[in-house]
Formats: sequence, C-alpha cells, structure tokens
Amino acid sequence: MEFDVLGEYEDAGYKLLAGVIVPRPIAWVTTLNDDGSVNAAPFSFFNLLGASPPIVGFAPGDKEPGVPKDTARNIRRSGEFVVHLVDADHAQAMNVCASDLPAGESELALANLQTTPSQTIAVPRIASAPVAIECTEHSTLSIGQNRLIIGLIQHLYVADGILDPETLLVQREHYSPIGRMEVPASYCRTSDRFDMPRP
Repeated sequence: MEFDVLGEYEDAGYKLLAGVIVPRPIAWVTTLNDDGSVNAAPFSFFNLLGASPPIVGFAPGDKEPGVPKDTARNIRRSGEFVVHLVDADHAQAMNVCASDLPAGESELALANLQTTPSQTIAVPRIASAPVAIECTEHSTLSIGQNRLIIGLIQHLYVADGILDPETLLVQREHYSPIGRMEVPASYCRTSDRFDMPRP
C-alpha cells in the first residue's frame, strides 16, 4: 500500500503515521497556568533528541487551528516545563490528564495526584512519577499546524531503585514505562524486552 500523505491522503496522515510509527514514549508535561495553578497533559509526539547538550522535544497540537494548547501557551510565557515518563502504575492517571477540562479545573486534582517542588525551575513535578525531567524552553519551531517545543534539560529526577547506584544503568525489573501505539486508544507495556549488543 502506498500513501501520498501530502496529497490524496493528507487528511488521513495522522491516523496512518501515528499508527505505524510506534511505540512512542509519552511526555506527561506539567506547566504553570497564568494564575499559578499547575496544568498537566500527556503528549506522545515526544522523544530525547540529544545529550550534548541534553535536549528533549515534543509536539503539542493546537486546540484548533492557530490556537495553542495550554501547555504550549504556558511554556511560551514562562519558558519552563517538566516532562514525566509514565509507567504502568500511572497509566490511568495520565489518561485522566488528557481530559478536555474547563478553564480553571485541575487535571491533577481529577487524577488524585500531588506535586512536589522541582530543583531548578518554578514548575513543580508530579511527586509519584518515576522519572521527571526539568526543562527550560530552548526553542519552539512552527511547521504548518505543528509546533515542536525543544527543551533544554536542567535536572533529572529518577525514583530510588530504578538505577543501579554504581553503574547508573536502568534496572529493568524496577522500571516499566508504557508507550503509545496505534490510534485511537492503544498503548503498550515494556515488560517484554530483549538485548541485542551492537556488532
């Protein structure tokens, strides 16, 4: 099957591309609203983009054409955000945070989550999340209706037990993030892994 996603199949591009480019890690992002309350939302167009300097990127879509989502608007105003990785224990809470709530209603309260202060930025992190990445906005790139936010990593929090304290390598029996699969509502677990040393 062949698809011209810039032409005949442009309207099906999201369904096709988000269906086959999987699994995708999930960025569960906290930002500060105008009134100082915390906004939390998940995004699966996300990944680590480099390590020197350490950067991540995620692409929050617009609420409607030309109207950025709260996360993008908050980052543009404050220049700060926290990316959390989602494990199986937090899957339902993350999904609750995808709810389209009225202005002023807290996703975190709806998901029964608490926050704790970050080390380097004003935006707090989700206290129970296994991994939290404190970021400042490096740049935001607009391409058509896409908005790619690149974050410069300032600080990394990893819950006790996930990393071997001597090697700093992940102990996979203690860390099982989930990933986004095909649309509209499919996810995967990372409990079935294998090693393949580079030749």
